[in-house]
Amino acid sequence: MTDLAGATRVSSEQAALSVAVQLSKSFAEGAGARDAHRILPHEQVRALKESGLLALTVPAVHGGLDVPVTVLAEAIRLIAHGDPSIGQIPHSHFTFLEALRLQGTPAQQAYFYGLVLDGALFANAQSERGPHPVDVDTTTLTASGSGYVLNGRKYYSTGALFADWLIVRASRSDGSGQVPTAATPKAIAFVPRDASGVEIVDDWDGMGQRTTASGTVALDAVEVPAANVVEFSPIFARPTVYGARAQLLHAALDVGIATGALEEAVRQAAKARPHFEASVSSAVEDPTLVQLAGELTVTVRGAQALLAEAARQVDVARADLTEDSAAAASIAVAVAKVAAARAAVEAGSALFEFGGTRSASASGNLSRYWRDARTHTLHDATRWKIRHIGNFTLSGTKPPRHGQL
Repeated sequence: MTDLAGATRVSSEQAALSVAVQLSKSFAEGAGARDAHRILPHEQVRALKESGLLALTVPAVHGGLDVPVTVLAEAIRLIAHGDPSIGQIPHSHFTFLEALRLQGTPAQQAYFYGLVLDGALFANAQSERGPHPVDVDTTTLTASGSGYVLNGRKYYSTGALFADWLIVRASRSDGSGQVPTAATPKAIAFVPRDASGVEIVDDWDGMGQRTTASGTVALDAVEVPAANVVEFSPIFARPTVYGARAQLLHAALDVGIATGALEEAVRQAAKARPHFEASVSSAVEDPTLVQLAGELTVTVRGAQALLAEAARQVDVARADLTEDSAAAASIAVAVAKVAAARAAVEAGSALFEFGGTRSASASGNLSRYWRDARTHTLHDATRWKIRHIGNFTLSGTKPPRHGQL
């Protein structure tokens, strides 16, 4: 376990965003080299832990700042603007802190929120590989004595190598060997990363988001105290913004990639030679490039605006939670997520137009913006979000309750 002493306590929402700006600038330094050589950002994640930002959503009753979602989303966007891989690492941390708020007992909340205030980082171990559907967890949590035993294998466990605790989603099992289904009740287990029976494998080989450490977590007869188990399935039995909030943070990451790519495009244009037919002295005066810059700015700023509006909708729904407010928040986030994914991929591709042939140099590693965007936007299929948006628009059909809406 990491020594958690010394994490800063962030005093205000404005201070939180100021810290995020500082970290973004720091993380941007060397981001290209870390991606190119797959150098894991241990030092940068340590700085994130010490910054106090990981405690932004801890409820005030437990000593936290409990910032609005608008602030949290912007903090994630800023970090992703500097280095998208680092921006993705705390996503599950904030998502499962919300699960703790919704389902944890007072004792569980006091304990785990206390760890976070001291700088603890939680990472997910929830996704699995097939052939079973993605909403089935074959990882099982079985009662044993006064606690439980956890067995299974998880993939895409973002940030696990940097984490102090793993949050493992598992199907409840009675020990009979019955194969879990989508209807099997699920729980999440809070497991120290150095617990006996836990193996974290550094085997993530994605073309983008290369330094998220999204590898495999193997769980072999891991003993889990009852105090470390939180029910998960009940979150979706009532209106919440759990899924919308989680998806909003994914959208924030995509917008961060888009704003980072646009900023890089401006830098490339400043160094580029103008096209001879433009009859201008610099590339930034080329009317075709000016047109492209305007179009891309509209796309990126549009995504930013939709992100901010969706975050406000989530905050509104949290303050007055009903079936209708939760649905409106989910749709607003879905709209923002679609726009963010499009903006990230487009900006990551278009930036090469600003720099010309020299921008394709492998040494510059500018392809990382597109690779990061294309990799991360595969996380949740936007085509399904568009379908739910269309149904809501035409017939008022509320979106389903699950972690991807």
